Amino acid sequence: MRIARRTLLGATLSAAAVSVRAASAPPIRIGVLRFGTVSWEIDVIRHHALDAAAHIAIEPVELAAAQAAQVALQAGQVDMIVVDWLWVARQRGTGADWTLVPFSNAVGALIAPANSPVRDVPDLAGHALGIAGSPLDKSWLILRAYATQRFGIDIDAAANKSFGPPPLLAEQMKAGRLDALLTYWPFAAKAEAAGARSILAVEDAVSALGIGDGVPYIGYTFAQRWAEQNPALIDGFVAASRQARTLLATSDAEWQRVKPMTGAADDAELERLRDWYRRGIPRRWGEPERHAAAQLFDLLAKTGGASLVGPIDAVPPGTFWPITWQADA
Repeated sequence: MRIARRTLLGATLSAAAVSVRAASAPPIRIGVLRFGTVSWEIDVIRHHALDAAAHIAIEPVELAAAQAAQVALQAGQVDMIVVDWLWVARQRGTGADWTLVPFSNAVGALIAPANSPVRDVPDLAGHALGIAGSPLDKSWLILRAYATQRFGIDIDAAANKSFGPPPLLAEQMKAGRLDALLTYWPFAAKAEAAGARSILAVEDAVSALGIGDGVPYIGYTFAQRWAEQNPALIDGFVAASRQARTLLATSDAEWQRVKPMTGAADDAELERLRDWYRRGIPRRWGEPERHAAAQLFDLLAKTGGASLVGPIDAVPPGTFWPITWQADA
């Protein structure tokens, strides 16, 4: 995807002109987490006036945690958040009308300290494994399915597991209390920058399980009714978001500018965060990717059961907002 000439011109508007345009545009309130990946993209949009060029205004609302973001969306305090599409599917299964536009195809990785005896998934047997999130975290369910299909191992029974928040588990691995860690990609990126070894990216496990490419793991989520009433806002936001990703995909200087927002301790961490983010940019979104998402749902439903997916047995219609794209950057 290339940035159009009019977008580049819009990015150079004077501050006064941007303020005038933004003031006349309906604001989109977007819930963001401090140092979260969404805040990077929103900052790029606003810094380069991509929202003004798209005739929209973005109002970021900082929230404390992912669960707080879900509560804020449900309470109408924000119009949009980024969340796991499985949450959207389950909510639609109980009558909610949330829908989603893909944000990232990256999810996380199995990593290990440089001196760990764990070199591959079978080595997890009998060793201390930290798992970010809960027993129903999709990365853990995917790893379990991968271990069973590829190696015939019940990793749930074989590994010495501990679940917890990613920052706590990262500290435990640094302290030598974990032989391996399954964690979300920003934490995997920072650990890799500090010398940790990457054993298996969750996305690679998904591919090895025979599921198609391009599955989105999280996306911008909003009410279908709101979107149907404001189609120009959604179209403008999606355009601005994709333009921001093009900048982040092609400009290393832009990463230096947003570095304070990433929480990166140094350039090595920033480079790993940059590389992981770029790998996760959705390049295409259409029927093949929707089919891949349905395949992944079936896999996760079999592994996680009703505790994960609730009363639904397939991805409900409307889970994904009807939009298609293909990018060349």
